[in-house]
Amino acid sequence: MPARLSLLAWDADPSRQAPAVRAGALAELARRGLLIDDEGIATPRDLDSRTGDPVLDGLLELVSESCPHRWRVWVTLRARYTLDAVREQLVAEGVLRAEKHRVLRVFPSVEHVLADTARADALRGEAHRILAGSAPVEEVPEPTATVLALAAAAGLPPVPDGSLRDGRADALARRAGATTPAFGAVLRELRAGLRDEAPQASLTRGR
Repeated sequence: MPARLSLLAWDADPSRQAPAVRAGALAELARRGLLIDDEGIATPRDLDSRTGDPVLDGLLELVSESCPHRWRVWVTLRARYTLDAVREQLVAEGVLRAEKHRVLRVFPSVEHVLADTARADALRGEAHRILAGSAPVEEVPEPTATVLALAAAAGLPPVPDGSLRDGRADALARRAGATTPAFGAVLRELRAGLRDEAPQASLTRGR
């Protein structure tokens, strides 16, 4: 989920990408039952649990070692940490390319360039078809429904009619949480956290 959200948000400023990617990672951990809701607090089920995915395991470790916080707080708290981990993963997979350069010829910096444009275009095309379409949401796989519900809450990806997008996103969120009500409650919190951030974020691309 976090990698898909990173690619959907690719043209946005990192300050806007990071909360969406973090929300995707939180949702994935909640969907797997590794983070549970304890009266609104994101809580590790087992301090020793691991997924084998460095992005998810890094976030699980961060939550485990930090003071308790509500889900919507975790949407933004040190969210760049998760975004950077996802980018490293996508570089390893060949989806992104890391280009090193120096700012003012002094300070080392890394710019990430989208190498696999076909993959990003396919994700965006799918998102647009589902969010702007009229096909029954019951036909959408639950992980995809989760990703798109989060993307829409963050204002990504754009579709022609915002009200249409919001209505479809709400339906997709219900679809994502249909089989597990506890996950549905977590998803509502994550979407609320993204909505809180979306109006403040810049639409200008930056790396």
